Amino acid sequence: METTASWASATPASAPPAYRISTLLGSLVALSAVLSDYLFWHESAGLNVLVYMLFLVGAHLVLLPRHAPVRRLSSFWVVVAGCVASGGLVAWYGSSASLWAALASGLLLVGFVNQPQLRQLSYAVLTAAAGVLPAVGAVVGSIRAPRQLGGRLQRGWFYGRVLGMPLLAVGVFQALFAAANPRFAALSARFWNGVADLLGRLFADISVPHLLFLVLCLIGAAGALAVVPIHFFADHESRFGEFVRRQRDGVASLGVRRPNFQHTSRRLLDLRKEWLAAVVSFGLLNALLLVVNVVDINWMWFGFVPAPNFDLTQFVHEGTYILIFSILLAAGIMLWFFRRNLNFYQPGLPLLRWGATLWVVQNVVLAISVGLRNYYYIVYTGLAYKRIGVYGFLLLTLFGLGTVLLKIWQRRSAFNLVRLNSWAAYAVILGLAAGNWEIWIAEYNLQAGFARLDIGFLLNMPPRVLPVLAARQTIIDQVPHLVAEGSDGYYYTMDKAQAHELLRQKVAEFQQAYPKQDWQSRTGAGEFTYKQLVNHD
Repeated sequence: METTASWASATPASAPPAYRISTLLGSLVALSAVLSDYLFWHESAGLNVLVYMLFLVGAHLVLLPRHAPVRRLSSFWVVVAGCVASGGLVAWYGSSASLWAALASGLLLVGFVNQPQLRQLSYAVLTAAAGVLPAVGAVVGSIRAPRQLGGRLQRGWFYGRVLGMPLLAVGVFQALFAAANPRFAALSARFWNGVADLLGRLFADISVPHLLFLVLCLIGAAGALAVVPIHFFADHESRFGEFVRRQRDGVASLGVRRPNFQHTSRRLLDLRKEWLAAVVSFGLLNALLLVVNVVDINWMWFGFVPAPNFDLTQFVHEGTYILIFSILLAAGIMLWFFRRNLNFYQPGLPLLRWGATLWVVQNVVLAISVGLRNYYYIVYTGLAYKRIGVYGFLLLTLFGLGTVLLKIWQRRSAFNLVRLNSWAAYAVILGLAAGNWEIWIAEYNLQAGFARLDIGFLLNMPPRVLPVLAARQTIIDQVPHLVAEGSDGYYYTMDKAQAHELLRQKVAEFQQAYPKQDWQSRTGAGEFTYKQLVNHD
């Protein structure tokens, strides 16, 4: 990173080299701090996030040399596209999912710029986080006063010490005279009140919270742009390979050593025992899982109708979480048996692979059953955030099971599985950020046919849901049972008149507040919502 910083050429042998930032980097850090303060002080997420993400990407592209290795990496450009896309999604929706996607993209960008050789996304995020304090130290350590200013500061310090004692004496005697003479006290009070008014007018827009926020902006700017190399996670990652390697024993460092046949036979016997344990485990678990899958297929896959007193909530919530845990546990057992030399045990490897493959396929069937449980809950009770999250997790689960098959048949390492699944998780985060979930939830739940509607949940959604609620008030009136969750976690019945009044208040508050918002906090969905509500009135 020659353009972003340079190491001091002459330093003592016992001291680490001093890190110096370039003039360009220092200017961009200062600009980033000021821009962050302007964009985010007393503002909510909206267009400001898109502007900052574009600035962050542009600043790194300016700072990176044309021959920088990171420019040739596809992962870097994928993250750059993720930064721009997530910033645009925040500018349109302003949702929490898009904010998390923007945060993850920004950290990944900084991490890959810091250590281009990183392959693991979690290590890139940790590298970015670990580089904040060193970057702040580099920025603060690079601040140097000009030589002329340094001389003036020395002279000012000299005269300050000379005048300090007389001024202190004047202050003490002024307080004594004011205590002894009421008229002098009144005159002194008028003087100090005038000084306070003058300082108040000069610093009217400056507050302690704002100064602290500006300091945080400077810290964030230094961490985002001043790349101080952090090698710890890259060095740790370099120990791992993409494929499992066979571990051999009894190899001498010099010359040729005679093989220890007794040790080799013992190792083969241990490997056969491990293979036998794996075959028995896969056989028993396949049989058990086959029974579970047959029961689920006969019960849920075709024509499932819950009984009148059937507890659908327990059926979905507890059953789903337990089945998801069983799938993760199955993947963990798989990784345990295929972690080392069992991948190279040729006499029993085909049987082991086919048994493990059958288990993976059965776990896919189990994942489909979990998806059906979630689907039935949506059909009978409505859509919610957790139901969407379950499907996102199931997508990652199916992808993870596919990577487990790669590990079984291609001898992939656990590190390879984590790397591939971390990229899949990043893709799912971006996909969830792109969804207009609140609108889809409201439109689905506000359908005729539901016997129960959580109107409190819909009214607490972001304002972009208000036009949907306002347009479907007749459907709300048709729902037999309106409920809302109280502060104690229990659901209470809500009167239809109360629901309409709360909706009217929400619409009025938004119509009054939105025109007063600064451009930084505005979103495309908010603008669209405001126009819809105005036209509806």
